[in-house]
Amino acid sequence: MSSRPSRPGRPAPAIALAALAALLLVLGPALAAAAPLRLWHAYRDDEAKALGAIVAAFKGEEVELLALPFDAYASKLQAAIPMGEGPDLFIDAHERLGDYRARKLVAPVGDALEPGGEALFQGPALAAVRQGGEIFGLPISQKCMALYMNTALVREAPAYLEDIAALAGALPQGVYPLAYEASNAYAHMPILAAFGGTMLDENDQFGFVGPGPERSLELVRSLIARRVVPEDANGALVTDLYNTGRAAFVISGPWFVGGLKDEAKQRSRVVPLPRVRETGRPMRPFMTVEAVMLSPQGAQRVEARALARHIAGAAAAATRLEVARTPPVRSDAAVPADDAFIAAFTEQAKVAIPMPTSPAMRSTWEPSARAIRKVLRGDASPDVALSEAKHRFDDVRRPLPPPASPAPLLVVLGALALVLVLRWVLAARGAVSGPTRPTRPTLRRSFERSLSAYKYVAHAVVAIGVLVMVPLVIGAATSLFAGSGEGLRYVGLANFISILTARGEPLFSSGSFYLVLAVTVLWTVVNLFCHVVLGVSLALLLHRPTLRLRAVYRVLLIVPWAVPSYVTALSWKGMFHRQFGAVTGLIEAVNSAFGTSIEPIAWFSSFTTAFTANVTTNVWLGFPFMMVVTLGALTAVPEDVLEAAEVDGATRWQRLWSITLPLIRPVLAPAVTLGAIWTFNMFNVVFLVSGGDPDGTTDILVSEAYRWAFTREAQYGYAAAYSVLIFLLLTLATRDWRWRRRTPGSYIPQGGGAADGSAPAPVAATEAV
Repeated sequence: MSSRPSRPGRPAPAIALAALAALLLVLGPALAAAAPLRLWHAYRDDEAKALGAIVAAFKGEEVELLALPFDAYASKLQAAIPMGEGPDLFIDAHERLGDYRARKLVAPVGDALEPGGEALFQGPALAAVRQGGEIFGLPISQKCMALYMNTALVREAPAYLEDIAALAGALPQGVYPLAYEASNAYAHMPILAAFGGTMLDENDQFGFVGPGPERSLELVRSLIARRVVPEDANGALVTDLYNTGRAAFVISGPWFVGGLKDEAKQRSRVVPLPRVRETGRPMRPFMTVEAVMLSPQGAQRVEARALARHIAGAAAAATRLEVARTPPVRSDAAVPADDAFIAAFTEQAKVAIPMPTSPAMRSTWEPSARAIRKVLRGDASPDVALSEAKHRFDDVRRPLPPPASPAPLLVVLGALALVLVLRWVLAARGAVSGPTRPTRPTLRRSFERSLSAYKYVAHAVVAIGVLVMVPLVIGAATSLFAGSGEGLRYVGLANFISILTARGEPLFSSGSFYLVLAVTVLWTVVNLFCHVVLGVSLALLLHRPTLRLRAVYRVLLIVPWAVPSYVTALSWKGMFHRQFGAVTGLIEAVNSAFGTSIEPIAWFSSFTTAFTANVTTNVWLGFPFMMVVTLGALTAVPEDVLEAAEVDGATRWQRLWSITLPLIRPVLAPAVTLGAIWTFNMFNVVFLVSGGDPDGTTDILVSEAYRWAFTREAQYGYAAAYSVLIFLLLTLATRDWRWRRRTPGSYIPQGGGAADGSAPAPVAATEAV
């Protein structure tokens, strides 16, 4: 039997596919080269303007600029570059270079460094981006802290830090001699260096321990106690104090100028940091070298290397100097001889300490900042706080779990797959699923009959699958791994075992899963109670027909829900500030009006007050939702039932308790469930208001998972295990609620018979009265 010949003139499918593959192979590089260059950065204000002007002057391919928040910058790079969706070039600080190299996010610059370019960069700038004999970035600026002087208040630069402290009492009322972010570990480094301390030693061990670091914290605590330095000062507060003339000196970097008003700039002078008289040593800040780096895919593009060379060139340095007042790192940059601002930072850079590039450096910030805050708030002595910080650092840096065999997982997955196949086969053959149930139609016949319905829900199924189910599966799979990059390994349930055993510590030790879970449950219960009570009460009040301006009140009470939660959280955090917050202002007004002596509250120095601050903020955000749901439910309550109860002599309280609440309960139940889930995972309020203070005691499960993912050496597997546990807890809780909801007599359904077959809800409620 001869085979049927193919039709003349029609290519076979294999030939067509081969031709298409060859075409893509030829055109692929050309299409990739035609794509615009992507440049990511985390600049703001004047620095972003300067970069925009530099890129606009580039004569080459189109460049896409993307500005990202600094806090999420590294995580965005780590997620995008390995997938081929990241930038060709990105600007970042040199201290992250070690971590980026380990994750293969950066490549050597190659010929992006112009011939003879090594001699053009000043000081340690080029050495900071050199590793293993190769250069992984082109320096564009070097930044460190220096001392800003308010020449309207002081005339001479101080020789010692103690000279600044001596100004306390000599300056006008309400003016601080010195303002800086005292609780910030980076800002504390100059004083720490003056006492011979460091954040990370040469062996990648925690260096912020010992007599010198302890004495540095004692000095800062005494400065705050004497009102030389403001308490709990953040960047925004320091800028505001200096702009309004309430700070004589400020310790900050060149980025500080971008937030100053013109008047403040005119009365500013920058000088190197002074010495500490107690030790005789200079204050030595960390120095950060910002460089333009190439991703592995960007390093392969000639235009990307040309753009990097342009951004690091002399003309670009002049633009940054003119627009953003950024000190240049090139020796051929034209710097005016009388520019005292640049001269001061250049002089300060000579004694600054280049920040270590080891990945271990990232693990020092969180424990250091917690220790500093505990000492400055008087919650612990320096030796105790720093010992705890070292323990946290060592805990985060502990070796990864040993690799595990994937055989048990494969057996479980194989068994599940076998069960699914057997069920499908039985269903296809029309087998019965139970001895008392009739035979079901075949799978094909059932599918054909439901095909029209599937068309309506197909897009929703695909969307939910891509946006919900796929991330859930990936997250669950990630929880079975540890490490990153080449060190990624399958560890089975080791992450879950570590979490559930509190990492070998006491079960309710600081930061353990069980303690954080207890705080999360308390957080959810308290918030939910306040949401329901306040929301239902306001809804009952607004539902009264005799209330005037009901529409106005409804709109005003919905506003807290309409405002983005992060805006509300930051506003409340400012109001809870001990020295400059609105709550403190209210206390001072009460003291003035009634002659009392109520002390301002340090809201974030104890668990009770910090937890109260978080709850207050979240109640403000959450009660409008319950109020709106209750208002909708109240419109469905039959008026005739209420009137009949009133005729029968029921009081207002009896009508509320026996009729209104039972009738709106079926509507409130899903709203309460949603509110519980949202509150259980309310990351914004906890992270932005208290930040987990004091000492992480107000953290909830979702914020703890975030810290393991983004502040503790990016342990995504460990954080994913936390997320899986959160998912399981919420799933079990909601399933338990559904089971209780179906229990006979658990509640009276609206508009029909009760669950136990008794009278309909209105009749039953009236009889109860």
